[in-house]
Order: sequence, then structure tokens, then C-alpha cells
Amino acid sequence: MLKMKRMTKQAKPGDDSQSGQPPSLRTLGEYLNLSPATISLVLNNAPGVRSIPQETRDRVKAAAAKFKYRPSFYARSLRKRQSFLVGVLVPELNDSYTTGVLAGVEDLLIEEGYFYLTASHRRKQDLIEEYPLMLLDRSVEGFIVIDTVLTHGLSLPVVAVAGHREIEGVTNVAVDQRRAAELTLRHLYKLGHRKIAFMRGGSHSSDAEDRWKSLIAVAAELRLDVSPELTVQLVSREAAPELGLAPTKELLRRGAYFTALVCYDDFAAIGAMKAIRDHGLKVPEDISVVGFDDIEGASFYTPSLTTIRQPLRQMGEVAAHTLLKRIRGLETIPNMSPILPELVIRESTCPPKPGRTRWKQS
Repeated sequence: MLKMKRMTKQAKPGDDSQSGQPPSLRTLGEYLNLSPATISLVLNNAPGVRSIPQETRDRVKAAAAKFKYRPSFYARSLRKRQSFLVGVLVPELNDSYTTGVLAGVEDLLIEEGYFYLTASHRRKQDLIEEYPLMLLDRSVEGFIVIDTVLTHGLSLPVVAVAGHREIEGVTNVAVDQRRAAELTLRHLYKLGHRKIAFMRGGSHSSDAEDRWKSLIAVAAELRLDVSPELTVQLVSREAAPELGLAPTKELLRRGAYFTALVCYDDFAAIGAMKAIRDHGLKVPEDISVVGFDDIEGASFYTPSLTTIRQPLRQMGEVAAHTLLKRIRGLETIPNMSPILPELVIRESTCPPKPGRTRWKQS
């Protein structure tokens, strides 16, 4: 209470806080003997702020802190005809892929003074169609969609993380799936694996089709047979180890011999390793396992998981940066921004045992 009295006493006439109103630019102008325009330049970090002496800028910021003044977001929006809002569509809010990308999106948008509104569609097509319209009603300036299969463009700029389709108005930011396939299969090939089983992703995942085509192409180059009896299709949409459990059990029930398993992602790989153990076999001595994503826990499982690392945070930053460039119309943006993956070799892969043509179960 005493602090408030001293603030009122020091303030000059015209201080809006005397009437209980939030302080205005006029209040600060009278207090500092500066024009409201100068104060606005400083507090909004406008392009012309560098022409103002540093001492003056420091005085303005100190006074703004003293009187608890904040620039009006709504006034700024009206003046620039911008909302400084971005809509973000995600399948789930709690899976590691989404949170990794969102961390990068958030870092860049905060730095640029933007907010984002997030909608989780749970891969339901009706929500994928409806949520963008709801976000448009809230005046977003553009969209970032993460691992979401789009069938058409929207009326605003769109950047699709893990997008692969050529859609007008949509810029794709995606890991180079061809490079990822080369890293995966060449690693197994150099270890000596020739009988390799594969998991195909479901159509709900935006990476699935491109990843599978890339694996097929690289396998052909290495003269590796992609056998139907050693291929399973993922059905579950859950980002959990259960994703790979049942498909791996199905592979093992078929009885066809293989020495390595390429899983669609790390969750599927973790489920696959459990299925292999439950079948009386060992990873990697009997079957080597490779994942995809390099989720946080990949290095802590036993054995630790060999996987393809997607730089998720970087992908989020690139997506946000690309969207803002498109919103501002600063330059021509290509429809694809490829991100290079990295092979992380851990304990779940090793050379196959020589001379073996079937498993010896314990």
C-alpha cells in the first residue's frame, strides 16, 4: 500500500492510475516529457527504434515497468491489421512426436511475438475439416499442421510438418525419407542381414506412404527381397508400444525366418522387442530391431534402440519460420523443405549369427 502511494505521489498530473484506469501512452509521455510516438516505438520494438538513444530507451522501459504499462495487443492488431495468432493442428497433444515439434514451433513464435491456438483432432476426418474453420473464426493468420493428412489447401498459408502431398498453398517440412531408408537398410546390410522383415505404417500417418516407397526403392538397390510373408501392416493408431506388439507376434506366428526387423517408429519397435522376448528370442542376438524418431526413452530401454533420429524441435522451428515468411510475403517459398535424418546406432542391432537358417528358441 505504501508503494502504491509513493507511485501516485511521484506521478505527474494526468496519470490515469489516479482514477483507477490502466496507464496510457499519454501518462508515460507526461511523466517522461516524451511524445507518445517515441514511447510506442520503444515498447513495440518497431523498426525505427534504433534511431532513439539507448539512454532514452532505457528510461521508457523503466517507466513502463514502474507504471505497469503494457502495449495494447488489440490496438497493435488493428493498427497492423494482424492478429498475431497461428492455428496448429495435431493428432494428439501428449505423444512425443507432437510435443517435440511443438517445442520448436513455440520457441520461434514466442521470439517473433506470436501466439498459437492448438486443436487435437485424434485423426478424425470430420475434425480435420472442422477445426480449421473454427480457427479461422478466431482470426488466425496461418496454419501449422503436424502429422496430419491433408486432402486440400486452406484459405490461408499452411505449413505441413511431415507433409508429402503437393497441395496448392501448402508448404511441406519433412524428413528426407529416402535418406532415412538408406541409413536404415545400409546399416543392416553392412552388418550382414539379408532376411529383413518390415512394418508398414497406417494410412492415417502422413509419413507412411513416402517412407514405404523409399524403403522399397533402397531395398531394390541393395537387392534385398521385400517378401509379403515378412511384411506386416500396422492397424492401431495409438502412439504406444502396443502399436508393434500384435504385428510382430503375427510375423513370428507365420514361421518365416528373418534376422532383422525395420519398425515404423520407436513405439512400434519397443512393442516388437517385447513380442520377440515373449516368443523366447533375444534382441539383437536373434533379431535386430531398428526404430524411427529417436523418442526420449529410446536410449533407456533394454537393449537401447537403434533408430533414425528426426530433429523434431528443428522441424518445428523451420515450420514456424517458414509460415511467418509466407504470412509476411517476404520471399518465394518452395513447396518442400527437406530435413536430414541421422542414424543413431545403439544396442538393438548386431550382425546375424553365421550359418543360421532358423531360430533356436530358449
